[in-house]
Amino acid sequence: MGRIYGVHLMVLLFLGMFMSSFCQDDDSDNFTAVYIVTLREVPAAHYEAELRRNSNGIRHGGASARLNIHKHRFRNISRTDKGYSSYIARVHDSLLRRVLRGEKYLKLYSYHYLINGFAVLVTPDQVDKLSRRREVANVVLDFSVRTATTHTPQFLGLPQGAWIQGGGYESAGEGMVIGLIDTGIDPTHSSFADHISEHPYPVPAHFSGICEVTRDFPSGSCNRKLIGARHFAASAITRGVFNSSQDFASPFDGDGHGTHTASIAAGNHGIPVVVAGHHFGNASGMAPRSHIAVYKALYKGFGGFAADVVAAIDQAAQDGVDIISLSITPNRRPPGVAIFFNPIDMALLSAVKAGIFVVQAAGNTGPSPKSMSSFSPWIFTVGSASHDRVYSNSIILGNNVTIPGVGLAPGTENDTMYTLISAVHALNNGTTVADDMYVGECQDSSKFNQDLIQGNLLICSYSIRFVLGISTVNHALETAKNLSAVGVVFYMDAFVIGFQLNPTPMKIPGIIIPSPEDSKVLLKYYNYSLERDIMTKRIVKFGALATICGGFKANYSSSAPKIMYYSARGPDPEDNFLDDAEIMKPNLVAPGNSIWAAWSSVGADSVEFQGENFAMMSGTSMAAPHIAGLAALVRQKFPNFSPSAIASALSTTASLYDKNGGPIMAQRAYAFPDQNQSPATPFDMGSGFVNATAALNPGLIFDSSYDNYMSFLCGINGSAPVVLNYTGESCWVYNSTIAGADLNLPSITIAKLNQSRTVLRSVTNVGGNETYSVGWSAPFGVSVKVSPAHFYIASGEKQVLSVFFNSTANSTTASYGRIGLFGNQGHVVNIPLSVIVKITYNTTNT
Repeated sequence: MGRIYGVHLMVLLFLGMFMSSFCQDDDSDNFTAVYIVTLREVPAAHYEAELRRNSNGIRHGGASARLNIHKHRFRNISRTDKGYSSYIARVHDSLLRRVLRGEKYLKLYSYHYLINGFAVLVTPDQVDKLSRRREVANVVLDFSVRTATTHTPQFLGLPQGAWIQGGGYESAGEGMVIGLIDTGIDPTHSSFADHISEHPYPVPAHFSGICEVTRDFPSGSCNRKLIGARHFAASAITRGVFNSSQDFASPFDGDGHGTHTASIAAGNHGIPVVVAGHHFGNASGMAPRSHIAVYKALYKGFGGFAADVVAAIDQAAQDGVDIISLSITPNRRPPGVAIFFNPIDMALLSAVKAGIFVVQAAGNTGPSPKSMSSFSPWIFTVGSASHDRVYSNSIILGNNVTIPGVGLAPGTENDTMYTLISAVHALNNGTTVADDMYVGECQDSSKFNQDLIQGNLLICSYSIRFVLGISTVNHALETAKNLSAVGVVFYMDAFVIGFQLNPTPMKIPGIIIPSPEDSKVLLKYYNYSLERDIMTKRIVKFGALATICGGFKANYSSSAPKIMYYSARGPDPEDNFLDDAEIMKPNLVAPGNSIWAAWSSVGADSVEFQGENFAMMSGTSMAAPHIAGLAALVRQKFPNFSPSAIASALSTTASLYDKNGGPIMAQRAYAFPDQNQSPATPFDMGSGFVNATAALNPGLIFDSSYDNYMSFLCGINGSAPVVLNYTGESCWVYNSTIAGADLNLPSITIAKLNQSRTVLRSVTNVGGNETYSVGWSAPFGVSVKVSPAHFYIASGEKQVLSVFFNSTANSTTASYGRIGLFGNQGHVVNIPLSVIVKITYNTTNT
């Protein structure tokens, strides 16, 4: 693999010099911003995909009609053609020089593989000049984006299922390259070492990426496991938000998030998880034998920007990754004719055309309807669910009341009862609550009387300041240690209502009581047990006693999985007016809550895990790389599967039930989510909870092509000029347009059923010859009929299914059903149905 030396330093110096001269004028008319400019000439990936299809004897009328006009210019295009890249960059530079003669501007990137265009820092007047050029198709203002395991392989059944089918964990995902667009990676972590296995571990021949070399990402950081690493920060630097001391102008991860997600997807197998001095088991990625390529475009202090993310996507595709995983979402819904038309989603459409499977986190904006932050049908959107491992702690009071809590902490010795001392009752003579209203959070040991606290349990307040990161558990633990306390008990401030806590590591006995009601029980017992002087009201004796049981031991629940309250929900919005798209989102759910995974040595995303090699994190960011790793297993077994075929295999085999055999439940509220839950719908969980082993034997698959997606985009009202701007292709070359419900997806969503409608689906048999029977349950207010109700399908053959929907009730409330295809060889194919608005024929005239 190649290497780049010192490039980031030159870029920083140049940008600094440029910005100092460019930003002298404060006139708002000359305010500069980053814009993403797309040219009409189609990019290299489109030519390459067309040449690949033609070489296979496949013809598609849509894309090829336009490509044939130009392909004589680039007869020998390939991903690794450096001459083509430099040629396109020169074309971009020439255009900018001609249009902006003598004016100051700064080109940040040339996109040439998935998008033919560039990112440039210009003024509004310069944008107007560029927009009027015939070579220019589209100009979009840059926008910001944000970041949205020891046990999950067992919970997903990998050791006895999917891994066994591929020859065991030592070959699971072999030859696959997973590209992660995130906050970078800590290359020193043992999860990414290449000497763990004795088996040969060659870099796949189809990968051509490089490894940047910088002061904090030195030569040797990459190996046969971590085979590519780059960073993209030009847009962030031009905005003045990039801090090189904490953001690292290199692929190194100063946050922790990227290291975490990379190890979930493809971290090495059997890596010991040791946190706070305790061993919590051994970790493994979903595809432990897959290779990792990192494209850093997100940063600790500010998140990221679309121009940098698009550059990362473009480079990952050119390098030859098999899968792209994005645990990121936009900070706002993209404006325009439809939310699908934005630089990131359109770059990912080109990636799918190039054969890359794309996974994206749904977003952490749930549980409200239409809170989805991943939109397009060519992107596989993943929501977050719990798994069955739970760490719980408890404290037993002297009155025999047991209060549950959280805390990855040891218990007090031998169940000994210790005296409880509240921090606000153990202040130094010079400290009062009036002077420091937050002193009860135990952040400064100098404010307390050690003689009172020594050998006792210190009670501290857990307020909103902990949630915001102003106060930390680690500082409170340091205070307790300095004062020689036996342990710490945190009670929840009454103003922190329903906040969900991840288990927090503690090196001394400790517990956090997350419930304000339980916290009141603790404080009532504590205050009742105090003895005070009748005259002075001063405390003369602390009578409350307690013992902490400890929270290192995991418990296993039968109610898992369940959809987490923060996981973004459908229906998928089509535009900023919140019209409903006929696309089911999320596609499915995967483990995303309380996930152990690797952590950067300087990771600061979670202060409680600073300095640790592993961290427990929650979010759809953790769910997406689970699917990226499992998709690598599917592609390893079926190397000729298209991205949509991989998506189908994962979707149609998903589970609808929890471990106990009941329906998967979905949390419906941020506050007290376990008291506010009901059975999950397709807009909560998509097709269901991923079943890794079944996905390797799907029986039937639903396949969709790039041309299908183009026909869908062209079918959106008013979209033709936007499609031309983004893709360089005219909608007139497509024979017909289709609605979202008519895409050949493994689900059916109808936004408005006006009386009746017929939807077609085509399935391809990727198993042996089989006979299927069809069953279904209709959504409320709708009757459904599927034909044929029985069919025989030979291996490799296709079968068209006709699904007739008829509205039987007027309703604007979404209702749900399901179609099941049951094969006589054991295959079961599930197709979720969602109908939102239902309109019946009204025969009365008022």
